[in-house]
Amino acid sequence: SGGIMRTVKITMEDELIKSVDLAAKSLKTTRSPFTRLALKDALRHLKTRQLEQQHRQGYQNHPLKVGEIGAWEKEQAWGDE
Repeated sequence: SGGIMRTVKITMEDELIKSVDLAAKSLKTTRSPFTRLALKDALRHLKTRQLEQQHRQGYQNHPLKVGEIGAWEKEQAWGDE
């Protein structure tokens, strides 16, 4: 956001274009801003999935040891107490 805008050409199925146009209209916007937002959301989602995979891989490579986090259980605040 805030950068120079460039026009790009992409190929989409007719049904996808119709769906995008309907969604954009329901949000009172046009195809371009809707598509920009959808692409940004998709990139954020991808980044989250990559970070979650790295997190899982880290625990697979270095599993927690017995009692490793037990000392912190008393410090947790769950909001229902």
